[in-house]
Amino acid sequence: MSDTGAGLSILILAAGRGTRMRGADKLLEDVAGVPLLRHLAQTALTLGRPVIVTLPRDAAQARRAALNGLAVHIAEVSDPDAGMAASLVAGIASLPRGCTGAMLLLGDMPEITGEDMKRLAKAFDDASGDIVLRGGTADGTAGHPVVFPAALFAALAGLKGDRGAGRLLADREVTLVPLPGDHAIRDLDTPEDWKKWREEKGGQVTPSAEN
Repeated sequence: MSDTGAGLSILILAAGRGTRMRGADKLLEDVAGVPLLRHLAQTALTLGRPVIVTLPRDAAQARRAALNGLAVHIAEVSDPDAGMAASLVAGIASLPRGCTGAMLLLGDMPEITGEDMKRLAKAFDDASGDIVLRGGTADGTAGHPVVFPAALFAALAGLKGDRGAGRLLADREVTLVPLPGDHAIRDLDTPEDWKKWREEKGGQVTPSAEN
């Protein structure tokens, strides 16, 4: 991504195979009337910051189609089976020049709202020094999104395997930014997870027709 982009960018990690969905694609599940991936991208775009989405190079057309018409940059991941680190490396390489921080958002977290993202973005803008910010619960449980300063981009670009950025977080002081409810820790990986979540929401969301 060649455009100058001083400030914070948002990186949506959406290159995973999601094998625990047993053939369905969790990123295409219906949330607020659109596929989850589109919902997250639309929400991220409301912050007025660059948005990058990682996708497998061989991603199904339905996943790419979910982003049609949105002003996002797609970062292709050549070997998504190599683990989350491969997605991170591709995403970091696609950040705009002049980017001072990256908000990492997992693609399977339907509870994350625009206000959640704005809270983390403001905390980053107001921070002094190269601190790491992480969304969490009111009781102190750490979750997502995670905001990394540019000083850690090189370390992120050098990651390997499926632990993602966890090894970096283990070695640094992290500032927790409380988000409402379980927004920061609610990821949906299986059909059972989605069924339970919809029941909790009173049936206000329905499975995507693409599934």
